[in-house]
Amino acid sequence: MKKDNFRSPDFYSTDTLFNEEQLLVRDAVREWVKENVSPIIEDCALSGKFPDHLIKKLAEIGGFGGFLPSKYGGAEIDYTSYGLMMQELERGDSAIRVLSSVQSIVMNTIYSLGSEDQKLNYLPKLASGEIIGSFGMSEPSHGSDPSSMMSHYEEKDGYYLVNGSKMWIGHAPICDLAVVWAKGPSNKFGGFIVERNTEGFTTAKIEKKWSFRASETGELIFQNMKVPKENLLVETDNIKDLFNRLNIGRFGVAWGTLGIAMECYDVALKYSSERKQFGNNINSYQLIQKKLVDMLTEITKSQVLTWRLGLLMDKDEASFEQISMAKKINVKMACEVAKISRSVLGGMGITGEYPIMRHINNLEALVTYQGTDEIHTLIIGKKITGISAIK
Repeated sequence: MKKDNFRSPDFYSTDTLFNEEQLLVRDAVREWVKENVSPIIEDCALSGKFPDHLIKKLAEIGGFGGFLPSKYGGAEIDYTSYGLMMQELERGDSAIRVLSSVQSIVMNTIYSLGSEDQKLNYLPKLASGEIIGSFGMSEPSHGSDPSSMMSHYEEKDGYYLVNGSKMWIGHAPICDLAVVWAKGPSNKFGGFIVERNTEGFTTAKIEKKWSFRASETGELIFQNMKVPKENLLVETDNIKDLFNRLNIGRFGVAWGTLGIAMECYDVALKYSSERKQFGNNINSYQLIQKKLVDMLTEITKSQVLTWRLGLLMDKDEASFEQISMAKKINVKMACEVAKISRSVLGGMGITGEYPIMRHINNLEALVTYQGTDEIHTLIIGKKITGISAIK
């Protein structure tokens, strides 16, 4: 079968690094996006409407917590397959990757920290899309520094009393349950499963976003919220227990932004082969060829990086610093590729006829989403010097 060069930029034959199952997952998700996401996503982004009818459809292809055991509703795929899924979902739109990613973070947290009863009660429902989860760690005044969170809890007779709020939370306005973190006595941190009908729990939607237009983003608000004791996930005095929960999300961003870059390159390559100026297709001009080469070069480097990270994740050998590096590098790479692609398309690059400007806007959120470039730089800096520059 002839390779579709507009859909598979693969200059170093990285496809040969994946096994048959991984490629089947990628190709199935690619087709699902083409059929379900591509025809509607421009209108969804322009209108600021979340395509909630895709929730159950995404669940049907294993889009929620696919790396978990089948006992809990997972598909038991490896992390590389999950990464390829994130790549293809974000090629469609960040809102769709966020839908899968946030649900998977919630599921992974319950799977890693929860009791067997909690796992059996919540995970199959999350996997099927019957309920939607959100993950509450970032706050209005504290994003990159969760140790300074203001949300707090205290133990009462039969329940925990929680006060505070979480900001910039994916799916907050529509969630059926939230995994939330708060600070307790003696600087301990508590993780809780909070159901929508919990007394004292409300949510709000962030309006007028220029980025993540087709995604539901909002605030979780706790006003004397009473969480039953059986909904406690964990109490810990180790801040790393909180940070470790973010790894699967950052891993998803690394792969997802690679997908954005691949899509922007594909669009620019195809457009330049059809657009004529001065009697020739513009891809015959030196400056356009340079732009295409620059895009493909950066994509190729990131393809090798994410493949290696997936391999380390599958062996349970990936450090959070390695995940940080991939997130940092791939977001920066995708921003540059999208900008170059936009220039190749000229004025058409800003229209809804092409996905470039939508991706550029989404990338602006991804620069700070799941940790800023600066924070990831300092995480890596501490690893290589042994000295924390965060004061």
